[in-house]
Amino acid sequence: MAINTDKNSYTVVFAAVMVVIVGSILAFMSSSLKDRITENERFEKQQNILYAMGVNDNVDEGSVNFVSTDEVEGEFKSYIKEQLVIEGDKITENDEAYLIDMKKQMAIAGKGETPKLPLMIGEKDGKKYYIIPMYGKGLWDAIWGFIALDDKMVVQGVYFDHKGETPGLGANIKQRYFMDDFTGESILKGTEYAGIAVAKGNNDPLNNTKDDNEVDALAGATITGNGVSAMIKESLNLYKDYLQTVSAK
Repeated sequence: MAINTDKNSYTVVFAAVMVVIVGSILAFMSSSLKDRITENERFEKQQNILYAMGVNDNVDEGSVNFVSTDEVEGEFKSYIKEQLVIEGDKITENDEAYLIDMKKQMAIAGKGETPKLPLMIGEKDGKKYYIIPMYGKGLWDAIWGFIALDDKMVVQGVYFDHKGETPGLGANIKQRYFMDDFTGESILKGTEYAGIAVAKGNNDPLNNTKDDNEVDALAGATITGNGVSAMIKESLNLYKDYLQTVSAK
């Protein structure tokens, strides 16, 4: 049987060209998706940081509304005046310090090595805010957030989030009523670093007492609450030397 070599050659070349085209399209889509994910992560971190320092679109006492993605980059540049990376005794400025992965840095610190710790300094209404990222473990999975302090080490705001805490229980760490309880609490006990505990039996459900280093626990979420307490204490402990220089001014 005769073989049409021209037709076979054309088919092979066509198939090869299609493989290249499809491969290029997939590579482009993958790159575009990665860029989009990176952009979304950047916006989310900026929103969370601004929320911790009280820059948000909340409309009532119960809402948790971030600055919109259309405006967040401009607002971030407006309110965040400095970004530092603290590496042992060395402190450097870095405009993308906020993108540093706190989970990785805490793991590095856990090995006894020197982490690179991001710290953002913001200003609002003439007041300076020191904003620190946090990372920890809840009941089921990771929890994280940001805490904003003034120069007296009093909390000006927080933002918490989680990966898989129980809806209606531990997941409530990102509810407004819980996060607002931290505002006004000090991370110091006298002159010593103490952190802030999520305390069952705090006997202060309205959180009127602000000098006890405690907020009232979430009902039915003891382990998640303990995780928040540990996250705050362990994360901020890494910044203790720097924060002492701030509070001593």
